[in-house]
Amino acid sequence: MIIDCHTHVNNYHNENVESLQRCMDDLLLAMRRNRVDIALVLTSYKVTAGRPSTRDVVKITAEMPNVFVVAGISYNAFTVDQLPEIRDYIQHGWVRGLKLYPGYEPFYPNDPKCEPIYRLAAETNVPVMLHSGDTFTPKGKLKYSHPLHVDEAAVDFPDVNFVICHLGSPWFRDCMEVVYKNKNVYTDLSGLVLGDFTDRFESYMRKQLQEMLVYGVEPDKVLFGTDWPISSMESYIEFIDELSIPEKDRKKILYQNSAQLFHFPANDDQGGIGALLQKLR
Repeated sequence: MIIDCHTHVNNYHNENVESLQRCMDDLLLAMRRNRVDIALVLTSYKVTAGRPSTRDVVKITAEMPNVFVVAGISYNAFTVDQLPEIRDYIQHGWVRGLKLYPGYEPFYPNDPKCEPIYRLAAETNVPVMLHSGDTFTPKGKLKYSHPLHVDEAAVDFPDVNFVICHLGSPWFRDCMEVVYKNKNVYTDLSGLVLGDFTDRFESYMRKQLQEMLVYGVEPDKVLFGTDWPISSMESYIEFIDELSIPEKDRKKILYQNSAQLFHFPANDDQGGIGALLQKLR
């Protein structure tokens, strides 16, 4: 079983061209081809024709039993009157988390403007995913996306679960320390590569992740995510399959940790997520 906690339905080739239905069809096809049972779609910090709003993505996924939404929130455009709509989506089970984009937008995760967002996350018991590390665009400002800044938010909001996206790449050890120190901080594997892994880079990333799991981060705190369509699902699954880790830890990373964090039935041996996936099929 596989849960991909980090996908998108944005048109990265041309943001001015609307393509939600086509991107959704491509996502479902990629899921079938790669045995991905559940996907979480992260909406963007900006809305264009090629970057659909949370509302539009909720509309297209609301009746899909295996695709859910993580609501992207723009720091620049955020106002508190946006939160009731998001709360309603969470209560219906359509939205399973929130996403902020420090680095793409100029703010630190502990900015006071984020406090209402974190309070909503605490009230509704959904995680907050935070962009961390390198940015897809050279216009991003890396000082805002260093994983060390997540520590302050995690300490100030202990009732909120935070996810450092992309292992904080390239600041893997800093990410490792923040996850190790804070019981309410997790990390995902997404977006480590554009397209497919090359042999040399895959070997490097495998070493980074295995060192992280051996020297500080419990496998319970690591989530499988790809950043599809920027990164290849097939290449990512091969990457995980080739990790030298116990099979029980591989299961935690591939689906058990995300099932628990995003509130899917988690016990595959006693009819939990297994029963859910039978319904999906």
